[in-house]
Amino acid sequence: MVALDGDRGLAAVPWRSRTLYVILSCSLMGVMGVSLVSPVLPDLRPVFGVSDAQVGLVITAYTLPGIVVTPFVGLVADRFGRRRVVVPLLFLFAIAGAGVAFARTFTEVIVLRFLQGIGASALITLAVTLIGDVYEDRRRDAVMGVNGSTIGTGAAFYPLLGGALAGIRWSAPFLFFGVGALVGLFAAVALVEPEAERSTDVRTYLGRLRTVAVLPQAMAIFVALFAAFFIFYGAILTALPLLLRDAYALGAGRIGVTLSAVALASAAVSSQYGRLSDRLAAPRLVAVGFVAYGLGLFGVRLAPSPVGIAVALLIFGVGFGVVMPSIDTAVVTLVDDDLRAGVMSLRTSVLRLGQTVGPVAFTATADAGFASTVAGYRALLVVAGAVAAVAGGGYLLYSRG
Repeated sequence: MVALDGDRGLAAVPWRSRTLYVILSCSLMGVMGVSLVSPVLPDLRPVFGVSDAQVGLVITAYTLPGIVVTPFVGLVADRFGRRRVVVPLLFLFAIAGAGVAFARTFTEVIVLRFLQGIGASALITLAVTLIGDVYEDRRRDAVMGVNGSTIGTGAAFYPLLGGALAGIRWSAPFLFFGVGALVGLFAAVALVEPEAERSTDVRTYLGRLRTVAVLPQAMAIFVALFAAFFIFYGAILTALPLLLRDAYALGAGRIGVTLSAVALASAAVSSQYGRLSDRLAAPRLVAVGFVAYGLGLFGVRLAPSPVGIAVALLIFGVGFGVVMPSIDTAVVTLVDDDLRAGVMSLRTSVLRLGQTVGPVAFTATADAGFASTVAGYRALLVVAGAVAAVAGGGYLLYSRG
């Protein structure tokens, strides 16, 4: 572990550490898989002749593997080391993602996205695991905040980039995934394997993991994760781009600009997580984040124009920027070093479940349950906002009693 000097701000971040840049690069790859292609989703409908519900599968196929694959990735990482897992995942992510650009049928798109999802399944998980491995206490909180800010910045930039590339050709955003191979090479050279005791008895390891997973604190983390990503991927990254195209006739570029508001706010808030964690405990920060979720979704529904929607998404982004570092800090401090990747993998499986179910739930419900998908998306935004606000506000009131 690295000792700490300095405060919880950026001065505590070890900027000269190569491991830090491997961590940040892996996080940037992990967040790229959806935010880069979200603006191009409406364009895929005429290219492959598919419906809204089918387009949602482009997201679902990518997130689905993480539900099952990630726990095994965590087991391997805890037993054999982080680098032996990170590098192959990065290459699979890059090759399968770029391959979508050459797909001739929608079935090929889904298969390649599934393979890419395997590659992406644990990139952010292992990045956060490395933070817990290498850093302690206040330095850990500072790096966690920088990592969250990096994810938010990437998520803000990728919709802009994806929209711009889609203006050239629908396949161009997928070609960009090839940059993951360069990150894989960098990780192979720069990542120093953390020194940690490795688990050797699989049965004992799984037993300990099961014990942690049923702890009330862990269960609360998993519920919050599922809800956060069910709403984010279902409402914001899938339903909203389709709504912006059908209700406001926005092109991929303007959709990307609008969606980037979420990540801009998230990046700004995450960068200050070390200071926020001094003021409020992680559970209360998660609750505050869900209240912001609700307010942002209500604002999206009530906004009279795309500009108003972008402003409302800033509020939603504040919520996301508070929720994720709080949850990740709670997870990495829950267990010992030799079990951390496994618990982080369980965290990611639940996260991926929310990412997988959300897009299908929103598009299928809007398609089948309403007179038009536009009316359906607008109604579902209100429902999701109400649930988030009530859950977060209810916890805040309860915790004060």
